[in-house]
Amino acid sequence: MIQGVWPVLCTPFTFAGEIDGEAMRRVTRFAMDCGVAGLVFPGFASEVDDLAADERRALLEAVLAEAAGAIPVVAGASAGSLDAVIARVREVLALGIRQVMIQAPKAIGADSAAVSAFYRAIADACPAVEIVLQNAPAPRGSDLSPTAVIAVAAENRAVRYVKEETIPSGGPISAILAEKPASVVGVLGGGGARFVIDEFLRGAAGAMPAVELADVHVAMWTALEAGNIDVARDLYERTLPLLMIQSHARMRFTKRVLMRRGILDNDVVRAKIPAFDQRDLDEIDALLARIPDLLTATPVRGVA
Repeated sequence: MIQGVWPVLCTPFTFAGEIDGEAMRRVTRFAMDCGVAGLVFPGFASEVDDLAADERRALLEAVLAEAAGAIPVVAGASAGSLDAVIARVREVLALGIRQVMIQAPKAIGADSAAVSAFYRAIADACPAVEIVLQNAPAPRGSDLSPTAVIAVAAENRAVRYVKEETIPSGGPISAILAEKPASVVGVLGGGGARFVIDEFLRGAAGAMPAVELADVHVAMWTALEAGNIDVARDLYERTLPLLMIQSHARMRFTKRVLMRRGILDNDVVRAKIPAFDQRDLDEIDALLARIPDLLTATPVRGVA
């Protein structure tokens, strides 16, 4: 089952902007050292739209090599057309991964019949696939209503999970869980873990945030499962200021924190995200300096 914390791994680049396979393995190892239940790659947080097909495959192979079967991997296969998605799914299946996260292209729209036909065509072409239906918010996603998500899942038994990321996610998660078909095993949260406690209390099976604070998110989820809600809320409150920066700085923030944790040596991104100025960097360091006791997998370096 996809349950617990499954971070979406970022894509490391060299200073020259090329993919960095060795750094990809370090990010994978870091996530595993944090105690995560599984890994997701590539996703939006991986800058997937800015990766060529051969780069995406090489990085996924690096993730699998480092995971070495010790931890499961969900592969992302979203693309702009049905044919491109099917090609990606076939590539992923050939690598031994069956669980694949897919968002329907925005061009299809939010009509449940059209979206259902899209997922049905994937399942017909790739019968072995287990689909994680990703419902991302606008402008990136189609913002499918809970009614549409339920209808799509009801008509497509290959849809085994829903990653619900509309904002706020709580109401839609409750609505989907209340009416989901039996073929849907669980609903997952995303949104950078900014709503993770509400999602858990509403019955979410797991969370797929970014990776830079994976050890804290694992501790939070473990506390929630044990019924220690106050402990989880303390962890949430102490890290929320960092997650607010992550909400707009996205992959550059993830990579900056991983730099401070000794995993990466740069915050190079291909996505169109502004560079940090010194005030930004000082604030990130100041916030990291307030939570050294929470960063159990690897300490923060260069932060007083």
